[in-house]
Amino acid sequence: MSKRPVPPFEPPYYAVVFTSLRKEEDGGYAETAARMAELVKEQPGYLGYESARNPGGLSITVGYFRDEQSIQGWQRNLEHQAAQKRGRAEWYETYSVHVAKVERSYCFDADGN
Repeated sequence: MSKRPVPPFEPPYYAVVFTSLRKEEDGGYAETAARMAELVKEQPGYLGYESARNPGGLSITVGYFRDEQSIQGWQRNLEHQAAQKRGRAEWYETYSVHVAKVERSYCFDADGN
């Protein structure tokens, strides 16, 4: 995971916002999360993601996809579905998912890069 924000893409594209609060016991979570981060890169139409977690445990991950078909393909991935099922059973107290169409995108970089 980069320390820099994901760069803007040519709109339109989609953002999937996954906000979660994990349970204290999260055995196996890190390994599964790392696997999902690698697996999603194989999904056609995947553009990137960024994630942050506050000290209280609230986590927000935003995945970027070219179109709705790309998101649906990721939803249908069997390994991803198994991770989701395990997440509901073992790792999450609560989560929400929001899907948004991005119509404008820009950035600022003080380094000029």
